[in-house]
Amino acid sequence: MSSKGPRIVVVTAPSGAGKSSVAARLLAAFPSMRFSVSATTRPPRPGERDGREYHFLDEATFRRRVADDAFVECEEVYPGRWYGTLVEEVERSSTDAPVLLDVDVRGATSVKRVFGADAFVVFISPPSYGILESRLRLRGTETPADLETRLERVRYELTYRDRFDAVVVNDDLDRAAGETIALVRSFLSGSTT
Repeated sequence: MSSKGPRIVVVTAPSGAGKSSVAARLLAAFPSMRFSVSATTRPPRPGERDGREYHFLDEATFRRRVADDAFVECEEVYPGRWYGTLVEEVERSSTDAPVLLDVDVRGATSVKRVFGADAFVVFISPPSYGILESRLRLRGTETPADLETRLERVRYELTYRDRFDAVVVNDDLDRAAGETIALVRSFLSGSTT
């Protein structure tokens, strides 16, 4: 397979399903893979740095970049909170230097639509909605109202489960990460489309 053209790996999942943990394992398994840093209008949390966790943009700048077609995908995920993947983050990817995106389900759908077979999208699924709800409640990081908003979004995101190249159930992180790594290895070697 030629190393020309983008090679994009996308991990998507509802909040709390473990996509960031699986993404970290992918980066460890593929040293040449680069993580795509998303842009957002939300303010940085303590310890976060611009360009590392996110590209933190004010809303006017974000909207200007949207108008300039600077995003592969972007969405208002929560009211007043925009997230997106900048074109510059994916345009340099190749088979030898793939890029990894950790995005929401609508963003993953957009990336797949734009890049087709050059993008491989894995949906990390919780074993069940009930288990995921318990995980989110146990985190204790949100107000009850924010948690209900997040759970409503989880229900919506779960409806996307079968729209992607692969579904991996995260009932055990080691197994789920291993399965995802095998799928990505197959994609990068040209064994899947």
